[in-house]
This record gives sequence, C-alpha cells and structure tokens, in this order.
Amino acid sequence: MTTPHPTTLDPAISARLRHTAEGLVPVVVQQHGSGEVLMLAWVDDEALGRTIDTGRATYWSRSRREYWVKGDTSGHVQWVREIRLDCDGDTLLFVVDQVGAACHTGDHTCFDSDLVHRVDG
Repeated sequence: MTTPHPTTLDPAISARLRHTAEGLVPVVVQQHGSGEVLMLAWVDDEALGRTIDTGRATYWSRSRREYWVKGDTSGHVQWVREIRLDCDGDTLLFVVDQVGAACHTGDHTCFDSDLVHRVDG
C-alpha cells in the first residue's frame, strides 16, 4: 500500500462533518454517470484530505486499522470526481470513475450478490 505524506484537511471542511466517536464519517461511493451505488466505506479527516489532494479514494479500514488507497493492491482504482456532503453533515458521497471491480469479492459493486427484498410494480 502506498502511504502518502500526512495531509491536513481544511478545518472549514472538517467543521462541517459530524464524526462518529472514533472520528469517522461514512462514505457512500457512487459510479459517475450511471449513479450506481458501488460500496460504503469510512474516512477520517486524514483520509478525506488525502482523497482531496490526490484525486484517488483513500479510506480508513476499521478492521485493519490503517489507511488504504482503493486500487493500490487490486488495481481497481477509484478516481474521485466529486465529493458531496449530505444535509446533516454525517455522510459523504464520493462520485467516482471506477476502474475494475469496486468490491473486494471481485463483483462490480458490493451490492450485486444478496437481494434481501424487492417490490415489483
């Protein structure tokens, strides 16, 4: 994993975010153009600052307790085109150009495999 030099997020942006007790904010990741939801991930101020600085989606792994740049090991890069904040300030939206699969299972989206419920009509 490539680890960029530490980045400082603009304090004005950080002040608009409602962080969890662990300092994290959830990120919904959406495919540019189609609007397809690809995955959910987490950022802290450092990861968000790195994403803004590099244009590549950088997240905080809660299980591994480390930063990860999407695509550094898989080659399935996310180029971030837009970052949006929801009305409550507690969720971010990354609109990305996804290269390859978004899901660690190799699926295009993390929401491909398990339909829980659908209403037809």
